[in-house]
Parts: sequence; C-alpha cells; structure tokens
Amino acid sequence: MSSDLHPPRLDVDRILSDPGVRIVVCCGSGGVGKTTTAAALALRAAEEHGRRTVVLTIDPARRLAQSLGLTELDNTPRPVKDVGEGSAGSLHAMMLDMKRTFDEVVLTHTDPAKAAEIFANPFYQAMSSTFSGTQEYMAMEKLAHLHAQGEWDLIVVDTPPSRSALDFLDAPARLGRFLDGKMLRLLLAPARAGGRSVFGLVTASFGVFSRVVQKVLGAQLLTDLSGFVAALDSMFGGFRQRAEQTFQILQAPETAFLVVATPEPDAIREASYFARRLGEERMPLAGLVVNRVHTTQVPQLGAEASLAAAANLTEAGEQAPTADALRIHAALAALADRERSVTAGFAQEFPHVPTVAVTAQPADVHDIDGLRTIGSAISQP
Repeated sequence: MSSDLHPPRLDVDRILSDPGVRIVVCCGSGGVGKTTTAAALALRAAEEHGRRTVVLTIDPARRLAQSLGLTELDNTPRPVKDVGEGSAGSLHAMMLDMKRTFDEVVLTHTDPAKAAEIFANPFYQAMSSTFSGTQEYMAMEKLAHLHAQGEWDLIVVDTPPSRSALDFLDAPARLGRFLDGKMLRLLLAPARAGGRSVFGLVTASFGVFSRVVQKVLGAQLLTDLSGFVAALDSMFGGFRQRAEQTFQILQAPETAFLVVATPEPDAIREASYFARRLGEERMPLAGLVVNRVHTTQVPQLGAEASLAAAANLTEAGEQAPTADALRIHAALAALADRERSVTAGFAQEFPHVPTVAVTAQPADVHDIDGLRTIGSAISQP
C-alpha cells in the first residue's frame, strides 16, 4: 500500500466560520485527543471567528475543565473567562451529568407528582446512573436541548470515550427501543387495565415463563420495574421520537463530524470503521484529524541514509556527537515513515475525505494557551 497518497487538506477554519454549521461532533476511539480537539476548536471558533460557542464534553477524566481554567464543569454551560475579548465571540463549557439530564427530561415531560414518583423508584435510580447506553442517550438529549434553545452559534460535542465507535450512534436508539419496548408495555398493561398486579399480568400472559422470569430477575425487581414503567406512562413514545429527531439533526448539513485519530493501527482502524458507519447513516463527515504526528526538520534525509552516515563517522572515529544526532534523527524518521504508512490506510479507503495532521506537542495541554496552540495547528494553512 502506498504511503504517498495525498488526500485533500481539511480546512477547519472554513467549518468553524460557516454560519450554516451549528454542530461539530468530534468522534473516534478513546485516548486519541478528542477532548482536547473539541476544546481547541470551540476556543478558536469563539476567538477567531466571533461565534457564540458552547462545548459539551462527556469525558469522565474532566481534563477539559483544567484546560479551560475552570474548577469544575457540570450540566449547565459555564462561561470561560478571558475568551473572545475584542470580538463578538464567547465560549461556554459544560460536562454531561447523565442522571441530572435524565431527571430534567422527566421533569419536562411529566407533572411534579409523577416525577417525584419516578425519582423515588429504585429501578429508575439504577438505570439513570448505570444503565448501558444511558450516557450516550442523554448526550443526545442534551445536544437536542442546546440546539433547540437557539442561544449558540456553534455547539461542539466531545463524544463518549467508548472503545467502539458504534456506541455513540447506536446507544440512543437502543435505549429508546428499550423504554418503548413491547416487554415494558406488557408490564405497563396492569396499570392501564385498572390496577391488576404485575404478577397477575405475567401469570396470565406467560404462564410457566413468568415463574422463570421472577426467579431470574427477582420479585422485587419486577415490582420496581412495573412501578417505573407505570410512572413513565405519559412519556412513552417520547424517548424514541426525540432520539429520531436528534438523529435527523445529526444527518443535516448544519452538522459536521470530525473523526479524530492518532497515527496508530488501532486508532486508524477505528477511524475507518466510524467513517464507513457515518456514510451508511448518511451523516456528514467533514474530515479526519490525525493527532500526535511526528515529523523531522530534515525530511529529505531518510532513516537509512542517516544510519549509514552515522556508521561511517563511527568507523572513522570522528564526530561522535554528530553520529549520535544522526541515529536519533534516523529513529524519528523511521517513526514518521511508519505513521505515514498507517495513515495511508485511511486515505486508501477514503481518498476524498479531507485530512489534517497535528504535530505531536512537547507537553500535554493544560491551559488556554495550550488549546490555542492546538487550534492553530489544526487550522494551519
């Protein structure tokens, strides 16, 4: 496979400055710098393009708060100080609190008494904090809420640090299907039929199967589940409907997906998988950001030539420091070659996807200036 493929260059500034783009979603596998990239893009949109920007992170490491100089992030957008001075732009940051977001959804779509009943239910307490897919579903709810407010020119989303690229796209629909599913509707039926117990329903409907279900799940869990579903009666259909509406927003031209990766085989493989999936779902893939790329100052001097020159100097007994420098250069050149070869795998499959490489930084990003540096590197001409 050739490593000399040259995909079109990703023009990040064009995306950030386009008033028709209202959502930028940074996605990819864990550990590739999505959080830093999302924060840097949001900062640049505010300072360089005068946009009222909010960045939503779902990263439990909370590195974003440190980089933005905030003591903490929570479920409410907080202004970032010393950003946008002299321009019309501003930057707010927030971190998804999935339980609080779920609570807000319940409060919005039911009355206070019913909400209190739901909040007290043990099944709800467990599901709203730990249920598989809840985090991703609530990220969609929060994104839809921010979008509907109309307060922001641009919303930048840092997707969950999940191993599989599919989770962010699949989990909301999966949770919506669960909450609107046939089994839960069957459990809800007693409440609608005049108060017959869940066990009466299950016994009548499933016979022997009901006793197996009770033995496996436990009578208390079934009771909690029945109460939870009965309390959610007024909300049925809403979960899936809102998930579908948000899915349509993600498919719209106002959204730009940026796949973030590092020049490592696993990360590029995941990036390719995500790009294929975005294509299948007809979601707008704007480009690939390759972080932590290594380069040399003398690209015309390859690894083999550098090692040969070092060997000649050593054999002649001359210029030992120069020979050492050549060997260091050779190692860096070899690393850069390997990274180009790995990244070429993505370009081979997606030759028309714009790409930008961000040079590896000497230190981790911990402050606003560091984010500005990253933003400039992503947007370099």
